[in-house]
Amino acid sequence: MEGDLIDVPTVSKRYLAFDLGAESGRAILGSIENGILRLEELHRFANTPVHVLSALYWDVLRLFHEILHGLEIAGRERRLTLDGVGVDTWGVDFGLLGSDGSLCANPRHYRDARNSGMLEGVCGCVSREEIFNQTGIQFMQFNTLIQLYAMKAGGDPALESARTLLFMPDLFNYWLTGVARSEATIASTSQFYDPRGKRWAVELLRKLELPASILTEIVASGTCLGPLLPALADRVALDRVPVYATCGHDTASAVAAVPAEGDDWLFISSGTWSLMGAEVEQPVINARSLEMNLTNEIGAGGKVRLLKNIAGLWLLQECRSAWARESAQFTYEDLVLRAARAQPFTAVLDPDAFVSPGNMPRRIKEYCRHTDQRVPTTPAEVARTILESLALRYRHVLEMLESLLGRRFNIIHIVGGGSRNQLLNQFVADATGRTVIAGPVEATATGNVLTQAIGSGAIADLYEARTLVRRSFLTERIEPMEGVDWRRAYEKYLHLVGRPLRVCGQ
Repeated sequence: MEGDLIDVPTVSKRYLAFDLGAESGRAILGSIENGILRLEELHRFANTPVHVLSALYWDVLRLFHEILHGLEIAGRERRLTLDGVGVDTWGVDFGLLGSDGSLCANPRHYRDARNSGMLEGVCGCVSREEIFNQTGIQFMQFNTLIQLYAMKAGGDPALESARTLLFMPDLFNYWLTGVARSEATIASTSQFYDPRGKRWAVELLRKLELPASILTEIVASGTCLGPLLPALADRVALDRVPVYATCGHDTASAVAAVPAEGDDWLFISSGTWSLMGAEVEQPVINARSLEMNLTNEIGAGGKVRLLKNIAGLWLLQECRSAWARESAQFTYEDLVLRAARAQPFTAVLDPDAFVSPGNMPRRIKEYCRHTDQRVPTTPAEVARTILESLALRYRHVLEMLESLLGRRFNIIHIVGGGSRNQLLNQFVADATGRTVIAGPVEATATGNVLTQAIGSGAIADLYEARTLVRRSFLTERIEPMEGVDWRRAYEKYLHLVGRPLRVCGQ
């Protein structure tokens, strides 16, 4: 393609990306050489939250130990020379530091129960309209704004003693470099970032009597924060490698690695969560985007990701865990094969009704009984119901975005671990009537590496980064299958969750 003819780096560059996902963290080495990016996993480790009494915490010190071990593998064992290091993970969660720079308390996990009911409390103090007008962020009970309000409502002494708030990637960066900054993509998930003014929404915090003084300077993705601290560099046998504030939000990193061309595409970053949206130049903050509960988050290159957070393959992950506790061991591949052979359209779910942990198979069956649907009984039927319902949800969000933006999107790029699910990919193509392009699988680590490369000057910009992705990774193109009628299932879905929207071009 013509867009692939531009020059890309031929000089060898190596970047280490730490990607902390919902089930595991990885240290991924990204090597750019002769115009091709190659990834290699150097270290994998569990990323499991810790229950203590009624609270759910990040295992943050162990994770930092694993990050150092990943650096040690690169330096002491492999004797590599690195051109950069970057850390990404999911949004909203944070640590609070005291005046001495140490943690005031162990960071809480966004699924912590203390957030329950706090969204209503926040909206009782400041209207939804005013909050959305200042931040453009989707309302969810675990947004950073809600978590801080929960701390205030509970009289948490950590908030009283805090002098600095750092989102989780920024916290790890601080421990690596001693530099405390807030990277823009992760800051934009907080619900107290103003995407139009590109600053903190301090007026909102003041109305909620939350401290704005704990916020740090915001820096763009790709900013070099500084080198590894001398003691750490010596420990891991690396030079004082530059640490980059890469796209700290994992979705922003994943979208940076979408191998897209033109502007008629949407993305789905598919994993535990499904993040579906469009890349736009300016935030879309109005009454309609509020009604649709869409979110405006900052992306690579200063783009805006207009998207919807969807409870994605989390449902299948929770089902698999529940079945394992009952001594029924399934791989994801086995569940997908069983689902492909199961009867279609047994029932329809609203995936976002299942955000909280719990016995997922039982909750799905109870939901189907409550909504007067046939109850899926076997793991195969449950798995197929989940995958079909996700495809229907994606169609709904597609129609939201096309209606809001007044244009049709012909291609849906699915990236991330969920892009390996060929059955779901086909369901998405069939349900939406759009072409699906699946891959790359390691989109988040790829985007992390590419953002570092842009920051270091090895790659010029986002356009060149996506050219490199197209050159480096295989993708799969999936077209809608003829003769598959999703209309009645979609009508049932809309009856459960809302009304249809006018689809642009139809």
